[in-house]
Amino acid sequence: MAAPKPITRLISHVILDLDGTLLNTDCIVSQVLKPFIVKNGKKWDSKKAHKFVGKTPYEAAAVVLEDYGLPYSTEEFLSLINPMFSEQWGNIKALPGANRLIKHLKSSRVPAALASNSSRSNIESKISCQQGWKEYFSAIVGADEVESGKPSPDIFLEAAKRMNADPSNCLVIEDSVPGVTAGKAAGMHVIAVPSVPKRTDEFSSADEIINSLLDLRPEKWGLPPFNDWIEGTLPIDPWFIGGPVIKGFGRGSKVLGIPTANLAAENFSDILSDHTSGVYFGWAGLSKRGIYKMVMSIGWNPYFDNTEKTIEPWLLHGFDEDFYGEELRLVIVGYIRPEANFPSLESLIERIHEDGRIAENALDLPEYAKYKESPYLRNPLQEGAATGGNEAEQEFI
Repeated sequence: MAAPKPITRLISHVILDLDGTLLNTDCIVSQVLKPFIVKNGKKWDSKKAHKFVGKTPYEAAAVVLEDYGLPYSTEEFLSLINPMFSEQWGNIKALPGANRLIKHLKSSRVPAALASNSSRSNIESKISCQQGWKEYFSAIVGADEVESGKPSPDIFLEAAKRMNADPSNCLVIEDSVPGVTAGKAAGMHVIAVPSVPKRTDEFSSADEIINSLLDLRPEKWGLPPFNDWIEGTLPIDPWFIGGPVIKGFGRGSKVLGIPTANLAAENFSDILSDHTSGVYFGWAGLSKRGIYKMVMSIGWNPYFDNTEKTIEPWLLHGFDEDFYGEELRLVIVGYIRPEANFPSLESLIERIHEDGRIAENALDLPEYAKYKESPYLRNPLQEGAATGGNEAEQEFI
């Protein structure tokens, strides 16, 4: 991730994009569009979804119609698809770090605005399903309230105007290229949080590029820092996954000298979508062996350039034999860092061992140690089953 460029003036206001920055709308887009496209005799291509990112609904609709050759005008298509989207707004989840950031800005008395290429009514519908969000923002601006949507700067300039802020004192946080372009055109500082993986090179005009909102360091921009990091780790709302251990790429032991206990990523597509890539840690329960400390990576492992997002836990214990097929349950309780590329295999291995040391020490802290007693780690799964969920779903403690 790119380091921030030096700033010459203090940031006083923050302007946030909504879809893809604060809310995980990508899942909803796929859930609505895929069956519609299949129903019209076409084959859904998930690799085309990135073309919709950052566009107004009208622009996105035009892209869909052209890519799939659907027999509708843009207006007809929107009249058919919009009610389907409206039914799903309540199912959209906040992205990791979104609630934390919004509450931090509010408690720190930093004025914040929402500026989205969605219509104002759609913005209102989406945030009404997120507790307290509407009250947190000093201004909300939709694309239908200005002359032109992003990449035009109009939305951001209007947001600054409504907050009585100088554009040069505003920090924009965006996930799309049109959004970054709009923020820079407005004369603002811009942090990019790309929602489409492996495309960070397209965001070179941003002042800083981060992997997720979990990696945001407000103090770099003259804003109050978060105070929730503990010895190089960030506590998160625990989440739970489990299933039989499978054979992975074979590089953990052979290439890295670090045996990983892999889970079948296809069983956890929804969970992988809900959680940002990076290095996490927690507790691992093996049905026939016991409970162990664990550090894990989620993502594409840039050094090896994976084509699919994977889950690769490393149990911090020396085992004498493999345990393929054995039931593994994980309670993920903290975050260490974003995934990163490395100049050499040696530097990658060194960093993995450092992650292991951080996790090993952190899990002795009361904040994390208590989760070792989670019933989820001990309750047996049915053979061949896989589970996943958050703390509420697992009814922990």
